[in-house]
Amino acid sequence: MNKREMILQAAVRLLVDNGIHATPMSMIAKEAQTGMGTIYNYFESKEILINEIYRTIKHKEKVVLEASFHTELPVKLQFEQFYRSMVMFFVENTLYFRFLEQLQTSPIITDESEKEGYEAVECVMQLLERGKREYIIKDIDTDKLLQFIGGAIFSYLRWLNKSGNTVTLEKTMETQLRLVWDGIRA
Repeated sequence: MNKREMILQAAVRLLVDNGIHATPMSMIAKEAQTGMGTIYNYFESKEILINEIYRTIKHKEKVVLEASFHTELPVKLQFEQFYRSMVMFFVENTLYFRFLEQLQTSPIITDESEKEGYEAVECVMQLLERGKREYIIKDIDTDKLLQFIGGAIFSYLRWLNKSGNTVTLEKTMETQLRLVWDGIRA
């Protein structure tokens, strides 16, 4: 692992544990076992560092999504694969979930980073559009559908993290999936 990756990993851990405002760059440098100059060589400010973490997570999310999409499948099956993939991605990467949860209403994420975040879910947006064209998914603005689905996923993940009950993950995920599908289907 190179210095840049070490800084990113240390930063995400500390930002999640301490909060964005209570985590100075000096703490990140110490955790990454590097000097302040090295951090600033890679990231000019904490805001730039946070945006890079956001973009990194969204890129990884995109890779997982694209691997799980099979456009030849019916809309419902594709949606189910997407939903399961996203839940499992964040169950396996709890720090990423907790990091994104902190940033939901934060002005720190730039418009450019947000745009990259939307690009990560482009295949989902195309699926929703296809579902609307085929009268399978409600004819509601795609952004609103994404907000609903994302909110449902995040709410479910919060519940999972709070309960700590991963034994029932499969059963509860199927129930949540059914509820979300029922919420968007035409």
